[in-house]
Amino acid sequence: MTVFLRKWSQRRREVRKVERTSILALGDYEKARPALREQVLKAKEIRRIHVGEHLTFLFENFETVHYQVQEMVRTERMVDDSQILHEIETYNELIGEQGELGCTLLIEFDDSAQRSVYLSKWLDLLPTLFIRASDGSMVTPTYDERQVGESRISSVHYLRFRMGDKIPAAVGCSHPDVALETVLSSLQIAALCKDILSR
Repeated sequence: MTVFLRKWSQRRREVRKVERTSILALGDYEKARPALREQVLKAKEIRRIHVGEHLTFLFENFETVHYQVQEMVRTERMVDDSQILHEIETYNELIGEQGELGCTLLIEFDDSAQRSVYLSKWLDLLPTLFIRASDGSMVTPTYDERQVGESRISSVHYLRFRMGDKIPAAVGCSHPDVALETVLSSLQIAALCKDILSR
């Protein structure tokens, strides 16, 4: 493991959200990028939950958001602190606070015409999403209501589930068109519990 990875790994154990000091300089990131990318892909795979054919929940944490910020800095060749801080502030919103799970919901249809139909039909979808906790209780998300228009919803939503000390057991949807839940594996439960408890 390179010195860059050691610095990054130490930093991510200390904080819940991305800070300016955790963003590597462009040259350092290029060297660390292959190993970091491999780590993040593993983290995303554990936190990616499919409910039915069309709903994908990607639970975010420091690792996934840090990578997104680093990739934006790399793509845009950012060196100005104000630009980098803006990216950090924007992406940190995906994580949530202690006791919460932040999540990106993707509504996915291969056929664009079918996607358009369902984005109009599913105006009432978001309140029907839930995490079922191990005690049987259901936690529904908070979300930005601006992403729900008068005639259609967005295909991407940013959700927060206020879990407190509850342990997630399944992710689901009670909408009549979906009405499914996906039981979490022990690895997924452990990963999400770690995210809930991180400070």
